[in-house]
Amino acid sequence: MPPLTQHTESLYDYMRAWRHDIHRHPELAFEEHRTAGIVADQLESCGIETHRGIGNTGVVGVLRRGTGKRAIGLRADMDALLIHEQNDFAHCSTEAGKMHACGHDGHTAMLLGAAQYLADHGEFDGTVVFIFQPAEEHGEGARAMLADGLFERFPVDDVYAIHNFPSLETGRFAVRPGSMMAAEDNFEITIDGVGCHAAMPHLGRDPIVTASEIVVAMQSLVARTLNPMDHAVVSFTEFVTNGTVNVVPSQVVLKGDTRSLTTAVQDHVESTMERIVAGVCGAHGAEYRFDYRRNFVPTVNTAAEAQIAARVAARVVGADEVVGDSRPVMTSEDFGYMLQAKPGAYILLGNGVEGIGGCSLHNPNYDFNDDILRIGADFWVELVQSELAAA
Repeated sequence: MPPLTQHTESLYDYMRAWRHDIHRHPELAFEEHRTAGIVADQLESCGIETHRGIGNTGVVGVLRRGTGKRAIGLRADMDALLIHEQNDFAHCSTEAGKMHACGHDGHTAMLLGAAQYLADHGEFDGTVVFIFQPAEEHGEGARAMLADGLFERFPVDDVYAIHNFPSLETGRFAVRPGSMMAAEDNFEITIDGVGCHAAMPHLGRDPIVTASEIVVAMQSLVARTLNPMDHAVVSFTEFVTNGTVNVVPSQVVLKGDTRSLTTAVQDHVESTMERIVAGVCGAHGAEYRFDYRRNFVPTVNTAAEAQIAARVAARVVGADEVVGDSRPVMTSEDFGYMLQAKPGAYILLGNGVEGIGGCSLHNPNYDFNDDILRIGADFWVELVQSELAAA
């Protein structure tokens, strides 16, 4: 669907070229030196005040107009993933085992297009802070930029981010007030029993039985200890032993992943998991170690900014193409750390429901849909010019 606005129409070929170039040369977390260089050089060529090396490989551009005191932050992520691309188009990854399987190449190109337009034609009164963030995939980049004084050095009143979303129709927007994306935590449970010959299990304390009961008991955590109106996911993803075919092991390691939409549920999941582990291990006379690591906080949109985003999106694609109270998504996003520091909103932009555009994120056949480059860039322009409207 073409946007109703026409702000960045003339920049489409540039955005597409930037996107394809970045896609061909994917870089992992905190290795985005080439990508950051492209971003910084382009910002500087537009006359935008540019700061390199923020939070390691992050880039910040600052554009001021008039005398307005308000400032708005716009964020795009730049890192790629350790996935071997299986596409065969011309802009395929040239780095074996690395690819842009989440669309950060497109996010970067959209924000660069908006920066170019606003620098050349922008009608606003205030300050725009363009935030190009490294290392989103592992939840480290936002924290690194914040630790480097992002919002102290480049103050903003509110901050926004866009992520493409397969399974949502091309060019359609989705946003909601409150929890938009989940926290992600990882856990590792080490269970120590007593190993023995498989033919004489009475001489040991079998940690496989203990671990199996923990896995089964944990299935009641969400179903029977949480309010049904809350949301959480507990997934065991690894079950590792040091035994062999005729040896009952002495140790089992369970690993997995949990998701939750609020900090209160996150706290409940962690404490309840350890209580279950302690109880089952105690019943079997096994020792345990429980390691629970919080990698991402929930991404929580403030109500006013979510409404602003929906209103701006409606001007870009029409009200019928905007879902203003979408369902939350149980995947995670480190933009949540920025939303802990500032009001703002995280917005989903449909990448398509069929073909490559509908291919799921983090898939070796995924590709960002170039048809939404103008839509995303126009959203940024419209957001800035409406929220920083000249008097």
